[in-house]
Amino acid sequence: MRIVSVIGARPQFIKAAAVSRALAGVPGVEHLLVHTGQHYDDMMSDVFFRELDLPRPHRDLGIGSGPHGLQTGRMLEAVERVLIEEQPDLVVVHGDTNTTLAGALAAAKLHIPLAHVEAGLRSFNRRMPEEINRVLVDHASDLLLAPTQTAVENLRREGIPSECTHWVGDVMLDAALYYGPKAQQTSRILETLGLQPAGYLLATVHRAENTDDPDRLRMLLTALNEVGRDLPVVLPIHPRTRMAAEKAGAPISSTPYLRVIPPVGYLDMMVLERGAAVIATDSGGVQKEAYIFRVPCVTLREETEWVETVEAGANVLVGTEAGRLIEAVRAHRKRAVPVPGPGSCYGDGHASEKIARLLSGPAAR
Repeated sequence: MRIVSVIGARPQFIKAAAVSRALAGVPGVEHLLVHTGQHYDDMMSDVFFRELDLPRPHRDLGIGSGPHGLQTGRMLEAVERVLIEEQPDLVVVHGDTNTTLAGALAAAKLHIPLAHVEAGLRSFNRRMPEEINRVLVDHASDLLLAPTQTAVENLRREGIPSECTHWVGDVMLDAALYYGPKAQQTSRILETLGLQPAGYLLATVHRAENTDDPDRLRMLLTALNEVGRDLPVVLPIHPRTRMAAEKAGAPISSTPYLRVIPPVGYLDMMVLERGAAVIATDSGGVQKEAYIFRVPCVTLREETEWVETVEAGANVLVGTEAGRLIEAVRAHRKRAVPVPGPGSCYGDGHASEKIARLLSGPAAR
């Protein structure tokens, strides 16, 4: 059986590493990775292959960045060509990026069975490009692999047949459990940056809804800078966020209380997350990892697809308004927020093995 996984962005490398490791133990499965090049420089791409022992891509398409339509169209054209040449029995896509959508459309138009890892997530905000991608990919998929029961219920309400949907748990939990010890042993990021555990706030900003709106981005960076007066703020900055800040007239040089650093690899990021007093982020994956690592999270959005973290009291939605952000950070610092462990909502840490069985079994044919 030949399976092609289409990947292209940081979160997909992490998910694909977990699934690829599980598929390696399944007899008769040939697993090929196709990298669109959505994320392409060393710290956004290559470092993940090195740290996670992820096999090098069978094909690297080198698409790069660009407006949504141009980028997705170029990916669709290139992925379709690869699928015609490779003739896989199954295509697998992960998450909610333009890479995910392009891979799904290429498979669907060629009538190749399609599996979606992390199916069923919904923020119910159609202004988010990721939300559009999720919905379209789910409704094009033949095998929907949901990380939570909430995701299963979302798919059921949208009329997707129950026999196509499987609750498997979250592969990001698998990755955190598997790579966590390695990160603790090898990362020196706290020493390099001179940080003390529980002595800083970790921030990430990359969502289009925040970076593409100059007013929101200026307000957000100003708020984080204000927090930095009382608590050191570490911001590993996405290249797109840095460029957007310059265009918005809010260059990073204007925020002296932010400790801005280049993007970091997965292992360093895990250690930064574990060691933070509070995490402020607009990333879905980072919200979830904060929950897994028992670190209070402040989400820089008005909604989240990871509703379990909010329901558990581990995460609070504050948008980008400075007062709400500062108040939430101070509240988290003043009291011990009861952040539960991963529990059962994200599975048992063996989602990858369940996915591998489903991908190689009759449900995928």
